[in-house]
Amino acid sequence: METNETYQCQMKCEGDKTYDKPGKCPVCNMDLVKLNTQKSEMNMMDHSHHHHAEHNHTVSEEKPVGEKSQYTCAMHPEVIKNEPGECPKCGMTLIPLKPKEDEEIIAYKKMLKRFIIAVIFTLPVLFIAMADIFPGNPLKNIMNMRNWNWVQLVLSIPVIFYAGGEFFKRGVNSVRRLSPNMWTLISLGVGAAFLFSIFALLFPNIFPAQFKDLEGNVHVYFEAATVIFSLVLLGQVLELRAHSRTNSAIKALLNLTPPVALVIRNGEEMEIPLEEVKTGDILRVKPGGKIPVDGKLVNGNSHVDESMITGEPVPVDKAEGDLVTGGTINGTGTFDMEATKVGSDTLLSQIIEMVNQASRSRAPIQKLADTVSKYFVPIVVFVSILTFILWAAYGPEPRYVYAFVNAVAVLIVACPCALGLATPMSVMVGTGRGAQSGVLVKDARALEEMNKVDTLIVDKTGTLTEGKPSLKTIKSFGTHTEDEILSIAAALDSNSEHPIAMAIVKGAKKKNLKLRSITDFESVTGKGVKGLIDNQRVGIGNQKLMDEFNIKIPESVKSFVEGLQETGQTVMYLSVDNKVEGVVSIADPIKESTALAVKKLKKSGVKVIMLTGDNARTAKTVADELQLDGFKADCLPEDKYKTVKEYQEKGSIVAMAGDGINDAPGLAQANIGIAMGTGTDVAMQSAEITLVKGDLNGIMRARDISTKVMRNIKQNLFFAFVYNILGVPIAAGLLFPFFGILLSPMLAALAMSFSSVSVIANALRLRKQ
Repeated sequence: METNETYQCQMKCEGDKTYDKPGKCPVCNMDLVKLNTQKSEMNMMDHSHHHHAEHNHTVSEEKPVGEKSQYTCAMHPEVIKNEPGECPKCGMTLIPLKPKEDEEIIAYKKMLKRFIIAVIFTLPVLFIAMADIFPGNPLKNIMNMRNWNWVQLVLSIPVIFYAGGEFFKRGVNSVRRLSPNMWTLISLGVGAAFLFSIFALLFPNIFPAQFKDLEGNVHVYFEAATVIFSLVLLGQVLELRAHSRTNSAIKALLNLTPPVALVIRNGEEMEIPLEEVKTGDILRVKPGGKIPVDGKLVNGNSHVDESMITGEPVPVDKAEGDLVTGGTINGTGTFDMEATKVGSDTLLSQIIEMVNQASRSRAPIQKLADTVSKYFVPIVVFVSILTFILWAAYGPEPRYVYAFVNAVAVLIVACPCALGLATPMSVMVGTGRGAQSGVLVKDARALEEMNKVDTLIVDKTGTLTEGKPSLKTIKSFGTHTEDEILSIAAALDSNSEHPIAMAIVKGAKKKNLKLRSITDFESVTGKGVKGLIDNQRVGIGNQKLMDEFNIKIPESVKSFVEGLQETGQTVMYLSVDNKVEGVVSIADPIKESTALAVKKLKKSGVKVIMLTGDNARTAKTVADELQLDGFKADCLPEDKYKTVKEYQEKGSIVAMAGDGINDAPGLAQANIGIAMGTGTDVAMQSAEITLVKGDLNGIMRARDISTKVMRNIKQNLFFAFVYNILGVPIAAGLLFPFFGILLSPMLAALAMSFSSVSVIANALRLRKQ
């Protein structure tokens, strides 16, 4: 271990103060984070027990200085490059293969800076270009329009060559690779408008009179060029921001494990960095602490909150010999454990890798526009060249000027501004409308596919059910009333922090029951609790506690209890003076909205399949009650992921709804991941859609929004292309021999703008639907 490693509070509570040892911030008590950048966080997770077996007492290998990240394409995940840049297939910006947050932030900030600069210079250019709409054109009082056109040129240079220079490179690369796409159209449209404007500014006298104003100035199109680039930059900023949010899911998973672990060596506790933990190490876990790696209890007992791995809300009792999972949270006991799996072998590491893998295999919605552009671009370029040739050969004098002007008009009328807006405008308005009805959409692709979904895979706990244990049944078998049974049970459980005990106490408080005082309270691990009330020996717990008291449970009571268990309830026996006086049961109830939502989904042609980490008896009860199409019980995170893949391989379009970290790989792999807003942040970050109210009815709302948005996108693309396709023959001069009509580049820009206005107006209709 190098001694120059430093640690700091991630909240910077003490400013830039650093420490030379791992630990907790004295102000906020958060774990200090290591500032040494030679070892990436993912690399820290990647040291397997094989490596440690070979290097028994050596530290984990440092990542070599200067080792470079790899980059991939969101649309073509098979493309992997060692340097950032553009995808050789589609021209999209490559994203980090194993993204580091700082890289995402740097890329986002760079694009945001370009966008801000573009807007700062575009607004005055737009104002100058539109000055004629003001009575008397106030700018003419300062200087003539020819000089103002020079001002437009100067102001547009930073937008064209700095802010949007990257797009020209992409356009040139797409032509060089013979794979025209959206960037080809944007580069041609902006390039044609900009070059035509410079030509008109430098050589106004060679243009026909009909292209000049009263002062002899040819209309310039710097505002068209700058506005198009500003809009494209806005889209890129939003895209990078979305990528950053997607990758934060992996960051959140990494943060589940503590940066340090307490190891027992020579009978003494030592705090060591997590990456130095080896297979076979004995680790101590204190109350409330995070379990650092997968392992087996060798001393002590406790109950462990495994909800972030299993999704089940009830903590699991752990005793010697039981297995524990890295990233889960210890309850109130202290125990020693033997590390059995470390680094990339741990369950959490495997979940991280699955989320990472599934997140890379995304296909952006822009693919539709790119496919159309593939055929549209060559046709437009061909028509533009043909226009120039025909006018140069057969047009009136000055024939070359007519040829150039009409060829440019063809390119400008075919400008992809509306094409670029068609999809994002509908998505933007549609997602805003969705947010108002509790449906948050993170990935535009989800809107494209949501209405095609034919299979919905749901997690039980927190998705179909409330995800919170609550009091279900109280039954008396003796002289005590049900309220007395609950009062005694709550009195016993008031000293326990176990969630089942807390649910019983909460149930008693809800009924305003008075809790009696207890003496000789004792907790019996894995069985229950006991004590004295009014000199009577009382106890509440499972069958094992009754066995310890040598209490024989009557057959009628056993039969009643088994009936409750078949409905998925957890049952506790209450004994008073060696006799079963009653039972109290806890259940995780099905949400009120679930049954109706499942019915609606099935009616709309969606199969509903439930996957749960719970036992088969409980799972069957829930599945039968809701009339689901199928269920799978005792599922581990990888089982959910595999099930999603199985259905996809059968040709199904799969949506998965879940709320826990155990659902994250499945959510990321599914065509559409849907997170319950009442669940964990990791589930929400792995999903494309989040239902704020954690209500399954939101899935129906999401389908409805998806249908409307996709219909709107298709209408927008129709508007965009119809305007362009009708404009191209007119711009080429098709009407000139018959009516003497030419479409000047100014009218071409107007037609282009009109198509954009139509697209925006149509998208805004979604707000009222």
